[in-house]
Amino acid sequence: MSQTTMTLSLAGFSFMLTIIWGAPLLRVLQHYKLGKSIRIEGPQRHFTKMGTPTMGGVLIVLPVLLITVLLNAASLAGFTVLGRSVLLPMGVMVIYAILGAIDDWAGIRGKTKGKGLSARAKFLAQIGFALVAAIGLKYFLDVPEMYIPGVKGVISLGYFYIPVAMFFIVGFSNAINLTDGLDGLAGLISATAFASYGGIALLQQQVFIARFCFALVGAIFGFLWFNVHPAELFMGDTGALSLGATLAVVALMTGQWILLPIIAIIPVSITMSDIIQVAYFRYTKKKFGEGRRVFKMAPLQHHFELSGWSETQVVQRFWLISLLAAMIGVALALV
Repeated sequence: MSQTTMTLSLAGFSFMLTIIWGAPLLRVLQHYKLGKSIRIEGPQRHFTKMGTPTMGGVLIVLPVLLITVLLNAASLAGFTVLGRSVLLPMGVMVIYAILGAIDDWAGIRGKTKGKGLSARAKFLAQIGFALVAAIGLKYFLDVPEMYIPGVKGVISLGYFYIPVAMFFIVGFSNAINLTDGLDGLAGLISATAFASYGGIALLQQQVFIARFCFALVGAIFGFLWFNVHPAELFMGDTGALSLGATLAVVALMTGQWILLPIIAIIPVSITMSDIIQVAYFRYTKKKFGEGRRVFKMAPLQHHFELSGWSETQVVQRFWLISLLAAMIGVALALV
């Protein structure tokens, strides 16, 4: 079986596995009333989503975890399907999913109901996990530190690699989290980015990383089966934090992380819109005594909703931009 065939087969197997156990998970979440809280200041049309089961990221993480563990165990019988190099991104996926699940649970049942963990506590945890992952990438996996399109060879960053890797892991963990909020948006954007890096990994002969990426793509597609509009299930921080951090780790493992802001242009744009909105509001409030806004609402997807786009229009148009940007990113990786 060729490398590409095996890789795509894993995506199909992951998709079917996710679909099979999606319905039972949905019933469990509904039974325990683990429903989503909706921001009061958000678009009015979102109030109909109140109570929709969340923590759906579990639906993505567990099938990929099961597949990865089983296929690594297969190496004991002489079959090499997934290598140990995928253990780091898998570990990042799981630990950030646990952090997200704690945040989701705190927001639903905890003392800070509706709010989740404090931003400070969550951010410090993300930094700590990112530091461990960055050290693992540099000193244990010895991944290529940086490729620049058009420049031959690997560029070494020395000790600067650690803070750069941490910045990308924490940054994209939060970027995908901000992208979540519309039915299918975060899932489609994440699947596109993982497929892009899976293709880049194949081109670089990093077969195990490619297979891990496409196993994730299949699981995300399985999740989208329940998340497309009107969503029956939300991924919550359990999925968003996990997918963002894992995407950054995969990009770092290929050495093509400089292309991530292009391939994941939508999460980057959404994050920048949030930063610009907050910064401008604080600046104008300090200077004029009244806070002003650049966008009708941040993050960016809600600005377009309030501008008259339907939810499905926002999702589909953002995904089209994401697909085009991903193709450009993969093309640049070939330069």
